[in-house]
Amino acid sequence: MRLLSMDRLRNCLEGVVPSGIATCAPDGTPNVTYISQLMYVDEAHVAISFQFFNKTRENILANPHACVLMMDPDTAARFRILIRYLRTETAGPLFERMKAKLAGIASHSGMTGVFHLRGADIYRVLDIEPVQGRELPPVDHGPALLPALRRSVDALAACRSLDRLLDTLGHCLEQHFALEYQMLLMPDEAAQRLYIVTSRGYATSGAGAEIPYGVGVIGVAARERTPIRIIFPAAEYAYGRAVREQLAGGELADRLEPLIPLPGLAEPSSQLAVPVLAGGRLIAVLYVESAQMCRFGYDLEDTLVALCAQLGPSIVALQTDAADDELPRGEAPAAPAAGPPLRVRHFARDDSVFLGDDYLIKGVAGAILWKLLRDHQTLGRSEFSNRELRLDPALRLPEVSDNLDARLILLSRRLTDRNAELRIEKTGRGRFRLQLSRPVLLEDA
Repeated sequence: MRLLSMDRLRNCLEGVVPSGIATCAPDGTPNVTYISQLMYVDEAHVAISFQFFNKTRENILANPHACVLMMDPDTAARFRILIRYLRTETAGPLFERMKAKLAGIASHSGMTGVFHLRGADIYRVLDIEPVQGRELPPVDHGPALLPALRRSVDALAACRSLDRLLDTLGHCLEQHFALEYQMLLMPDEAAQRLYIVTSRGYATSGAGAEIPYGVGVIGVAARERTPIRIIFPAAEYAYGRAVREQLAGGELADRLEPLIPLPGLAEPSSQLAVPVLAGGRLIAVLYVESAQMCRFGYDLEDTLVALCAQLGPSIVALQTDAADDELPRGEAPAAPAAGPPLRVRHFARDDSVFLGDDYLIKGVAGAILWKLLRDHQTLGRSEFSNRELRLDPALRLPEVSDNLDARLILLSRRLTDRNAELRIEKTGRGRFRLQLSRPVLLEDA
C-alpha cells in the first residue's frame, strides 16, 4: 500500500481518544494495550511515551515492529499504522514537548501523579491503512488559518517601530485568530529569565513580571527553544502557580511581595508557547491560553511558528534601526514640577526601584529609570536618546542584543500601569522624554 503522510492525521494524536498498540513477543505471543500518548514528530515519524517497563516495552526491545490503532476524535475516522522502533530520547525539545503534553493528558484522564515520562520512543511509520466504518462530518475549528496568517504577515511588515509592531501583533492575534488571552515576553539571558513586555485580555498588563527559564509552559519553551502546547489543564505547567511555588520554596521566598503580579488565567485549559528566534538566538516567547480544552491544535501551532519566524527578524531589525544619535544642543532645563515630592528608592544589588514603599521595577529597566531621574535632578534634563543609554557603561547592557527598545517600552507601560507621576514619552526616532508631574526625592539605598 502507498505510504500516506501523518500530516493529515495529526488530530488523531492529540490524546483525546487513547490509541491501542499491538506488539509481539519473540515466541509469537501477541500483546494489545492502550498507550498514554502517541505524538506527531514529522510526516514519517511518531513518538510513544515510555513510562513503565511493561510487556509492550519488553516486546518492542525484542521485536521492534508494532501496529497502532488510532481514531480522529472529531469524525470517528480510524486508522491503523505499522511502525518500527528506532530509538529513545530522554532529554531535549521533543522529550520536553511530550512531557508537557503528557501532564495534560494525565489530568484529563485522572492519572495525575501516576504518569512519569522516562523517555520518548521514536518510531518510523511504515504504512498507514484507513479502517472502514461510519464517520461524522468534519468539524469547523475556528478562523481559516492561512488567510489569518497572510493578513498578519502583511500588517507586521508595514510596522516601522517596535512599539507599533508589538501592538499590531496583539491586534492580529485577537482579530484574525480569535486569541483573546496573549502575552509576549523577552529574555534576560544573563538572569535566565523572561519578562513580560506586552499582553492582552487580562485585567492588568503584568509588564515587567518575570518567569524563569524552565518554569511552566513559557519557561520550558524558552529553555528548549521549541513550541510547547497543552490542550488539557496541567497544574504543574500553569506558569503563575509554578513560579510562586518555586520562589516560596527557595532562596527568593523573602521577595515574593515585590514581584509584579503575573497576569493570566487562574486555571488555563489550553496553553501554547512559541519561541521567537532570529539567527538561532532567542528573541522572545509568544504565549496564548484559553479556558477551553482542546482549543489549540497542531495547525494553529504551525501557523504561529510561521508568524514568529517573521516576527523575530522584524524585532531585531527595528531595534537596531532605531538609532538617533545626538542629544539636542542647548536643551533648556526642565521646568520644576509642583506638589509634594515623590520618594523614589533605588537598591543597587538588583537595580530595583520603589515609589515610596511600593515596588516598581528592577534589573536593566530599573537602572535606566534611576539614570534618567538622576540626570533630571542633577542636570535638569528631560530629553534623552537610546544611543546615550547604549553607551553608558553603568547600565551594563549586554553587548549582543541589549533589547533596549523593548526595555524602554516595558518601563513606559509599567509606569502607566502604576499610574505613577512619572512618564516616558517617545518624541522621535530613538528619542524619548521623561515627564514628572511631581518633584522627586531620590534615595540610593
